[in-house]
Amino acid sequence: MIACDCGRAALIPLAALPDLPAPALVVLLFVVNLMRPPFVAARAALMPDVLDGDRYAVANGVDNICAQVVQVVGFAVGGSLVALLSLRGALLVDAGTFLVSALLIGIGVRSRPAPRPSSSPTGHGRADGLRVIFADSRLRSYVLVLWTASAFTYAAEGSMAPLARQYGGGAGTVGLLLSAAPLGMSLGGVALTRLCAPAARPRLILPLAAMSAGVLALTWLVPPLWMMLLLLVLAGAASAFAIPLNALFGRAVPTRYRGHAFGVAITGLSGLQGTAMVLAGLAADRWPATTVIGFSGLSGAVAVLALVPLWRRPAHAPVPFESPAVQARTTPNADTPTAAAGRDRR
Repeated sequence: MIACDCGRAALIPLAALPDLPAPALVVLLFVVNLMRPPFVAARAALMPDVLDGDRYAVANGVDNICAQVVQVVGFAVGGSLVALLSLRGALLVDAGTFLVSALLIGIGVRSRPAPRPSSSPTGHGRADGLRVIFADSRLRSYVLVLWTASAFTYAAEGSMAPLARQYGGGAGTVGLLLSAAPLGMSLGGVALTRLCAPAARPRLILPLAAMSAGVLALTWLVPPLWMMLLLLVLAGAASAFAIPLNALFGRAVPTRYRGHAFGVAITGLSGLQGTAMVLAGLAADRWPATTVIGFSGLSGAVAVLALVPLWRRPAHAPVPFESPAVQARTTPNADTPTAAAGRDRR
């Protein structure tokens, strides 16, 4: 995690070099973003060791809420920094935030030994995460629901600029449209973590996943802008299904494979989201943005519902994380410290 933060802090200022060609900037940003999946996977693999029981699920909710709120604030702060400090100054501030993150991790997170590798012949290699996920029916259903719902929902982001033009707006309208979904996810995260009982959250995952894409099908009717914003907020709120789903996934993966499994899940998620956004942007050059978003939403809802037979089999009787059976399966080493969570400050 610290290495990824330091690497991004070193590369981001290069984007401010004068006369940097656009292709070189694309390559640079691509390399910078290559460091995100390892960081997120390592962080996600560490959290179940730091937090146990429902504290882990609630922490996932708080984390997602904070991320969405900061994303909304970032649209405004980023623009203000460019106006105050120039683009170069804003990029230096951005690089500094990664250094602050690395410092916080170094100070506030206790170092833990890596889980012992499996002694079985199938316990090695880069394909560990993929093998573990798709050999387990529960993990397979969790990942397929996440990938499917997120890809079709994120396709809308690839159409925000043409959507703003369709409504006669400019850059301000684009920013407003982009901030609607993160705002909705913040509200949905609060509702799931504070208003729903822990036992109810798993039952809401599949309906919310279908709703996160399906509600966007109404954009096919070309609603007024205020209603379009409301639909995006609702889609974002339903996307909070990822909070309890992430907790289920983290609890179900054996400890020694957790980093690999989260890496596969996050890499696939990022790849599908990016591909969906590109395809939606290309489609919006040919058809109205509302048509593209509406078709994507309807297709996403149908695709999620098609996964219902897979979901019912593995998820009909989830086992609590605290049960001895799950602890024995997911934490083979007795020295894996979950009781030391209180010593971590981040």
